[in-house]
Amino acid sequence: MAPAVDVETPVDVIQSLKAKAKQVDRSIFPDGLKTTGQHPPLYDKLYPYSAFPKRIEGPTEWKAEDYANNPERWVHQFSEEELAEISKAADNFIELGLPLTGISKENFRLPGLESALETMRRELLNGKGFILYKGFPVHEWGIPKSAVAYMGLGVYIGYPVSQNGHGHILGHVKDLGEDSTQIDKVRIYRTNARQFFHADDCDIVGLLCLSKAEFGGESDVASIHNVWNILQEERPDVAELLTKPIWYFDRKGEVSEGEEPYIRTSVFYLETPDPANPEREQRVYCKWDPYYVRSLTRFSDKGIIPPLSPEQQEATRILEETCERVKLHMILDVGDIQFVANSHTLHARTAYRDFGPDSGKPRRHLLRLWLSVPQDEGGWRLPFWDSDEKKRGGIQVNDNAPVARLEAD
Repeated sequence: MAPAVDVETPVDVIQSLKAKAKQVDRSIFPDGLKTTGQHPPLYDKLYPYSAFPKRIEGPTEWKAEDYANNPERWVHQFSEEELAEISKAADNFIELGLPLTGISKENFRLPGLESALETMRRELLNGKGFILYKGFPVHEWGIPKSAVAYMGLGVYIGYPVSQNGHGHILGHVKDLGEDSTQIDKVRIYRTNARQFFHADDCDIVGLLCLSKAEFGGESDVASIHNVWNILQEERPDVAELLTKPIWYFDRKGEVSEGEEPYIRTSVFYLETPDPANPEREQRVYCKWDPYYVRSLTRFSDKGIIPPLSPEQQEATRILEETCERVKLHMILDVGDIQFVANSHTLHARTAYRDFGPDSGKPRRHLLRLWLSVPQDEGGWRLPFWDSDEKKRGGIQVNDNAPVARLEAD
C-alpha cells in the first residue's frame, strides 16, 4: 500500500536541505559533518494504519522474562584484554592532543574489539536493541580518560550528534537543581525527576555511570514491538491514533532561525521501502516522549495548535502503562555502560535522590552519547529528509559548534 499523502514535500526542497547539510564550515565542524537536527517528517512518506502489521515477530519483539533471569544474553563483562586495548587507544588519542570532538575510528584504533563491536551494533539495530557492559574502570582512569575511552567506543557504533542547543555531543545526566515542573523549558535529564518511557532523538543512546544516587535513578527498557502487539490485541483504536500525524512535539526553544517551535508528526511509523530490495520488510518505528507532548499548552492555550484530545490523553496513558507492564528493569552500577536503540525500544528512569552534601559522596552522574546510524550504514529507513545523512537527528541550533565538556553545564 502506498503512503497516505498529507502534504507532499517538493523534491527541490529536499535537495536544498541535503545540499545545505553538506555546506559545512570546517572551522566550526572539523570533520565536515554537522548534526542535521529535528525536522518534521516527509508527510507523503507516512503510511496509514491499514498498512501496519497486525502482529510483529522476531528478535525485536521480546518480553522481560526472556532476559530478566538470563543476564548472559545481554550483559558483557569487559575482560582484562579488552580494557587494556581500550586504555591504550585512549592514551594514544590523548597524546595526539586533539579535541574530544574530533575522535573517530581512525584515531581511536581497536583492532581486537572492532569485530565484536560490529556484532553488538547489529544486535542493537536489528535485535533486542539493548546491551549492558560492565567493568569500565572509571575510578582508576578518572573522568578525562574515561570520557575519551567511552567516546572511542561510541564511534564504533555511530556518529556522535549534538544533544541540545549548546552542541553537547558528550552529555551529562545530572541533577543541576532545575525545576522539573517547568517542562516547557527544562530538559528532564538535568533534574532528578522520573523520566517516563521515551525515545531520544537519535538512533542509539549510550550511558556511562560515573556515580550512583543514594536512592533510585534505575533504568527500564521496553520492546515497542511487544507493546505494539498488545495494543493490537487490546486497544487497536489507540494503536491507530498513534500512527496519525496529529501529534505535536515541543522543541523547548532549541530552534534554529526560521524553524517552528514544535513539530507535527506521528508516534508510530513504518520504515520507507528499501530501494535495493523492494520486498524487504518495512518495520514499525516509534518516536515518543510524553514530556515533549504535554509541554505545549503555551501554544494550545492560544489556539495556535490543537490541544490534546481526550482520546490522545488516554493514548498517552495507555502507552506508558503498557510499557510498564512489559519493562525489563536494570540497575546501572559505577563503571556500567548501557546502549539502547531508539528505533524499536523505549526507555525510562525512576526518580532519584542524591546523597546529602555532608555525606562526602558525589551526586549521581552519567555520561551520555547520542549516536546516529544512517540508513546506508545499516540504520533504519526513516521518513525524514536526512535519513541517509551521517549525523541525522539530534538537536542542532544554527551553527553552534559541537562541544565535549568534562563537567555538566
